[in-house]
This record gives sequence, C-alpha cells and structure tokens, in this order.
Amino acid sequence: MEFADVLRRRHMVRNFEPDPLPLATLERILDAARRAPSAGNTQGTDLLLLEGPEQTGRYWDVTLPLPRRRSFRWPGLLQAPVLIVPLASSGAYLRRYAEPDKAASGLGLAEDRWPVPYWFIDTAMAVMAMLLTATDEGLGALFFGIFNNEAELMETFGVPPTHQPIGTLAVGYPAPDKPSRSAARPRRPLDEIVHRGRW
Repeated sequence: MEFADVLRRRHMVRNFEPDPLPLATLERILDAARRAPSAGNTQGTDLLLLEGPEQTGRYWDVTLPLPRRRSFRWPGLLQAPVLIVPLASSGAYLRRYAEPDKAASGLGLAEDRWPVPYWFIDTAMAVMAMLLTATDEGLGALFFGIFNNEAELMETFGVPPTHQPIGTLAVGYPAPDKPSRSAARPRRPLDEIVHRGRW
C-alpha cells in the first residue's frame, strides 16, 4: 500500500474479530514503535503486549469489570486479540540528558526542566507508527485511554512505577462496524489550520 493510502485509510476501529494475528504481522507492528522519533535517541518507550483471551481478559477484568461491561457501547472491542499498552519512562530521559553530550541542556536535572514532557510525545509517536503499520497490514486498530483502575492494572501486570501508560492500543481484524459520531466530523481544511508566517 502506498503511504498516502495508509494515511487516508487509517481510522479507529471499535469492532474486532477474535482471530489471532500471525506472529510476523504482530512483530512488524511492534517493531514500528522502535522506528518512531525519540529525543536524544533515548528510546524511553516500553510496550506491554497482551495476546489472546486469557491476557486481554485480565486487562478488561480490571479496567471494565462485568457490571459495567454489560452496558458497554462497543462490545466488539473486547474481542480484539491483541492489546498493547505503551509506557513512557521519564527517568530514561533524565538519565539520557544527564550524559555528557546532553548535560549542558540542564534537562537531566528534573522533569520540571522540560518545557514539554518528551517521554509522552515520543511514546505517542510510537503509537502512531503502530497505528499506521496496522493499517498497512490490512488490520484495524484503536487507541483509547485507560479511564479506570490504572494503578491496579499496572500492578496486575507487574509494570514498575517508573513507567506510565499513555493509553492502550487494540489491534486485530476489523469486523463490520458503525462509524462513531466523532468520525462524522469533517476534517478541518488545510488553510484553516496552517498559519503561514504568523497567526
């Protein structure tokens, strides 16, 4: 698929078939995260990979317990065969920017020295790389927030407190789906979002 087609076709999928993904396909999606931009080449993003109903079921048991699950608007999301939790490590950036080639920036001294927390930006870029790769592989994907029981979820899967999730990526074969209300919103035209020379 041409890159322009990947960009046009990428959209959030909320309904999945439960079929497992081929290992090689999943590896290509995961590997795309390593190719995303990384400030100082810090590579401070880790991925918690959950495959199959036993592992993904544990995720949903914590974040969407059964009483709430009965009225969940997108039950097909719970069938996604793969969930990827991207994790950002601010400590990795502090250590990297304390190294000799970066120390003069002062960014290695504390999180609040960073005008923008690049650990979140880089992790989000890794997510976008995986979303695009999933589309290129003919799969569906959805990035969504962890809105409930984040601390319990991290403890359940043994994630150290040095790493913070930015959400979850569901990946799988798309099932027939109705577009969300948000998808009906038109894209803003280019001349509305680009401010040439000044605002």
